[in-house]
Amino acid sequence: MKHALRPMRIEDIPQVIEIEKQSFPTPWSSYAYNCELNDNDIAHYLVVITEDDPQNVLGYGGMWIIIDEAHITNIAIAPNCRGIGLGKLLMKGLDVLAIQKKAIRMTLEVRVSNDKAKSLYNKMGFKTIGIRPDYYMDTNEDAIIMWKELY
Repeated sequence: MKHALRPMRIEDIPQVIEIEKQSFPTPWSSYAYNCELNDNDIAHYLVVITEDDPQNVLGYGGMWIIIDEAHITNIAIAPNCRGIGLGKLLMKGLDVLAIQKKAIRMTLEVRVSNDKAKSLYNKMGFKTIGIRPDYYMDTNEDAIIMWKELY
């Protein structure tokens, strides 16, 4: 099965919300995604699909481009699609999009406990540069701050 990326669309939001609910203790709302897609000029989102079913969202990721920095806002793959390289595909797509938008570096926060995500980000060239104590309000878990240069 061949996978591809495309920009997130309003009609993708219900599937994105389902993946959100399966992936995060405090998922974003439909309203938040509507605002990101309709009202936020610095927001850019991609979805992972299969080429034979481009309406079926398997994962998504988004970022804000602020001057020359790309700030990953969220990324998730449907639980039944994890472990087959879709996260890596999505991160590479966000890299390309960030470069197209003139970003020269990229950052994200990740839960201290999220070993799989940290492993992926390390493989993608991110380096740990700090900790945000009690960053996640739902659990008071710390966040690791990671950065990478895109050039």
